[in-house]
Amino acid sequence: MMVAAASLIPVGLGQSSVAGDKTKIPSRPVTEPGICAQLPETGVKAALRLVCFQNHAGIKNRAIEKAIIIGFVGGFVRPDDGRHPEVQFASYLRQTYPSEVHAEVFANHDGKHALRRVLQLLGKDGHPELTSREKQDTRIIIYGHSWGASQVVNLARDLGRLDIPVYLTVLVDSVHKPGHRDAVIPQNVQNAVNFYQTKGIIHGRAYIRAADSERTNIIGNFQMTYRDRQINCDNYPWIARHLNRPHHEIENDPVVWQQIASLIDSALLNDAAMAASLPSN
Repeated sequence: MMVAAASLIPVGLGQSSVAGDKTKIPSRPVTEPGICAQLPETGVKAALRLVCFQNHAGIKNRAIEKAIIIGFVGGFVRPDDGRHPEVQFASYLRQTYPSEVHAEVFANHDGKHALRRVLQLLGKDGHPELTSREKQDTRIIIYGHSWGASQVVNLARDLGRLDIPVYLTVLVDSVHKPGHRDAVIPQNVQNAVNFYQTKGIIHGRAYIRAADSERTNIIGNFQMTYRDRQINCDNYPWIARHLNRPHHEIENDPVVWQQIASLIDSALLNDAAMAASLPSN
């Protein structure tokens, strides 16, 4: 299914001084109604299937890190198009962490708007200049697909120019945009992960590296393959599904979204034991 050994995503995405209950969450699926019960009957429902059945019972009773999670859609997809998992994943996060997390999705050409939004959310007291505490007390996580993944790195770099740390960047089949440098993760990013595939007319960047390996943990470059399995891509027109199917399959792959959700759980719950491990072939 993928070119990766078992347990590729390591435990421990960094440390936090926030104390909380470290008891294990009971092993049972989510049963409350919400976004998982309302997903449209398209590839999105399949893409988030594994995410919806992760164990979140009792999560609201635990100490949760404050976070701003920004998503970027690929190509010319609208940021409110619910046929795409990037958009529905943000809804899932808002439901799972209603008071602690702000999750919002932007078009990949709207990086400046996303930057202004992050600064607005960080500066809650209304001051034009952010304090050191405002920069540090909220975890920023950015994810995206295709051109949206390239924009992930660009937004992280823009935040770095303002000395604002980014806790985690997630690239899904990143496609280079002119003027971007998506291969090099800037030093203000603490953790980064890259999912990619190599088939089709358009395929993702196979390798990302840290500008400063002492400051940035590259969780891994994980190759996904779809030779032996097909992913529902009904959220794209027929011609796109047939001319460039693998690039859309990775976007709609439930395994990818399960790993992303697990990494975000680890970041927000400060619980290294919840970090995901990719299955082997």
